[in-house]
Amino acid sequence: MLTDLHIRHFAIIDRLHVSFCGGFNVLTGETGAGKSIIIDAVALILGGRANPDLVRTGEDEAIVEAVFDLSDKPLLRRDLDESGFGDEDELLVRRVVNRTGRNKIFINGSLAKLSQLQPLTTRLMNIYGQHEHQNLQRVEHHLAMLDRFAGLTADVEVYNKLFAQVREQDARLQALEEAEQQRHERLEQLKFQQMELASAELKEVEEEELQAERRLIQNSERLVRVAERGYEAFYAAEGAISEQLDTIAGELEKLRDVDPFLAEPAEEIRSALYVVEDVAFKLREYASRVSFDPARQADVEKRLDLISGLKRKYGMSVGEMLTHATAIADQIEDLTHADARRESLKQKLAVDREALHVKAQALSARRYEAAEQLRCAVEEELADLAMQRASFEMRLFPLDEPGPLGLERGEFYLAPNAGEAPKPLAWIASGGELSRIMLALRRAAPGGDEISTLIFDEVDAGVGGVAASAIGSKLRDIANQAQVLCVTHLPQVAACADHHYRIQKQEKDGRTFTELVSLKGEQRVEEMARMLGGAQVTERTMEHAREIIGQSMSGQQGEG
Repeated sequence: MLTDLHIRHFAIIDRLHVSFCGGFNVLTGETGAGKSIIIDAVALILGGRANPDLVRTGEDEAIVEAVFDLSDKPLLRRDLDESGFGDEDELLVRRVVNRTGRNKIFINGSLAKLSQLQPLTTRLMNIYGQHEHQNLQRVEHHLAMLDRFAGLTADVEVYNKLFAQVREQDARLQALEEAEQQRHERLEQLKFQQMELASAELKEVEEEELQAERRLIQNSERLVRVAERGYEAFYAAEGAISEQLDTIAGELEKLRDVDPFLAEPAEEIRSALYVVEDVAFKLREYASRVSFDPARQADVEKRLDLISGLKRKYGMSVGEMLTHATAIADQIEDLTHADARRESLKQKLAVDREALHVKAQALSARRYEAAEQLRCAVEEELADLAMQRASFEMRLFPLDEPGPLGLERGEFYLAPNAGEAPKPLAWIASGGELSRIMLALRRAAPGGDEISTLIFDEVDAGVGGVAASAIGSKLRDIANQAQVLCVTHLPQVAACADHHYRIQKQEKDGRTFTELVSLKGEQRVEEMARMLGGAQVTERTMEHAREIIGQSMSGQQGEG
């Protein structure tokens, strides 16, 4: 659920912060007040294009932040954690649009890519209107929506796993059959590689350790020389630094009765003396440890040459060669027992293919039945939404061979008006029609998708009267399962909302500002009256507004 939206320096918005609640939220306001700008800002959170022209005049960058409640999204939190964005109950998405084009995306405070943002936020929120983020315009989502309507999601997952298993077995069988012709030659080659890599006894970090040791051996004389020189200068030589420090400290200590000020410098010099002596002894111990060992150097060089030769030969790093050695063992096992493996695979593949066919047929039968049920349910809903003559259907197209989702692909078709031939929904539906179709689908199939925040823009385009009241009522029903945000011009829709916000435009110091105000009590009545009567708000329109709100509330209680 979207809990907070922060917008700064975006178009005519200077600073705007709004906290949204669950249920049905409406946004109203006069034409030009900035409703579409808020939708554009939300579209950025969904991965929309970051246009530098959106930055407010006089500012360098625009910022849009959204906070989502993920307390009921354990799978999404797990995916976030695996992607390095943490596992929290809240998700913070931040987009920064720079006038120079250097735009940034942050997910829970960490820099992210657009390819990481889009799959994430489109699982949480969708805009239904004349915007890019339309699941209805993505044909690949249509079959999944039908499956959720039919309660087939779990069955499709089982089928998909079996399909992947069959494909893997098929590929392995094909590889075995292709390898049979060169089996003996390949087997000898693999056995030689296995022996060569095993005898090398490679270790993951050995090369780095050997290179470090080689550097020490190659520089051993220099290391000893420098360490011994340090020991001599600090401690062993006549007039060494430690001796000089000791002498000065002793002289100062004798004079501290004459001038107490000298006590502190004497202590500090004495402390420095201890440090110098400690360093000197460490250097002496280090010099005694380091020695040039020609035999060990030869062993190190020989080992590094072996590793370098294997890396050139196999074209792999040490880690990749270790992985390759494990894979070789599996390949040798396959080739050694190729005949038995091939026969066993054939038998299992035949069994799994038959099971896959049975599951696919069962899915198809239920899909064709559900497609007709969905058509009836959606058309019944559309009739209440000023689309009485529209015809809607889910067309299923058989595939040449079983795919990962079954024996068919699916696509929604629509004829908005009587007498027209249905055409693909993604081609012909307007923003308002898409919103109403999504509204109808949500009513017909409450579990149609996992999205928890639905934003309807222009859902009421071209409707009024009874249809407007029906839209408001249906949106209120949908808000029982998901958070709904709706930009509307119709008081009949706004009256059904749980929470009402007014978008208004103001001028200050010659600049235009847009703000969002939460309306309660008489403020809401006044806004409803404005929507009913325009600029001239009278007592009659105020009374009419109260009546509409009262009717909506009584209707809600009646439905409850």
